[in-house]
Amino acid sequence: MISMSMLDRREMLKVCWAAALATVLPRSARATPLKLLFVHGRGQGGSNPIDLKTTWLNTLNEGAAAIGREVPSNLEIAFPFYGDVLDEFVRQSQLPLPSEIHSRGDASQEDFLEFQADMAKEIRLRAGITDEQINEEFDPTTRERGPENWEWVQAIIRAIDRNATGLSQRSLETFMRDVYLYTTNFVVKDTIDAVVTKELTRQPTIVVGHSLGSVVAYNVLKSDENLSVPLYVSLGCPLGIRAVVKQMRPVTYPKAVTDWFNAFDRRDVVALYPLDTANFPVTPAIENYDSVDNKTDNRHGIVGYLNDKSVAERILTAVGA
Repeated sequence: MISMSMLDRREMLKVCWAAALATVLPRSARATPLKLLFVHGRGQGGSNPIDLKTTWLNTLNEGAAAIGREVPSNLEIAFPFYGDVLDEFVRQSQLPLPSEIHSRGDASQEDFLEFQADMAKEIRLRAGITDEQINEEFDPTTRERGPENWEWVQAIIRAIDRNATGLSQRSLETFMRDVYLYTTNFVVKDTIDAVVTKELTRQPTIVVGHSLGSVVAYNVLKSDENLSVPLYVSLGCPLGIRAVVKQMRPVTYPKAVTDWFNAFDRRDVVALYPLDTANFPVTPAIENYDSVDNKTDNRHGIVGYLNDKSVAERILTAVGA
């Protein structure tokens, strides 16, 4: 008959052997890594999804190498690609950019204009763009300010382009248009969400969303509480902008997500607002990291986010690397 003391000794030996093996085995051999899912942003239509996935993975490897770690070779990585679908919706919508407008649009464009005006106003305030800088782009004696005036919206965006480090006028305009389409059109939203949802199962998955992709990922994750997401990483996320977040109501913390890590460069005009209680009130609180030094020209590119040491560390730790 086996005594309880003998059983206790066996269990202790198991623990000791496991601890010893953990010190000699490489990280990738200690446990089966979780799945990693990347959700890209706008402006990717016509790109090769395989090339994009490679860029994301190579950039994450740069961040890993900077902290003496590596992405596990056996890690399953998914890259749902919706770039061409979004471009087709943009084409069908025929929504003009503010810089392309020379007179007031028709009634179907009024909501779009108001959205752009609200978003531009928030970005310019956070970026510290003054009334004087806007007036240099717009003559207040000839037109009234307000969302009903395309020229006023153009002036704000031009002032942001001229005085804030970040996206160009056209890049900012197209970003706002694409965000508007996704957040206000249920057909667009459901179609794009379906592309991402197809790659999510009950398998524990680390999700990384960039730019518009962070909005898409958030919407997908809050829609299915049966998913298992130990970590959600949002990069260059615009959800702190009121014009965007009010389109995503109700604002809730996704029940499927254990931890949410939001990283941004404070010079990124798309992600100037942290996801804190003032801008994105959810419980539990989201961890905000605002010390990214995004070296891309617009301070918003994915390669300037995934190679950040802290971002890479959070992702690698979550996947068990």
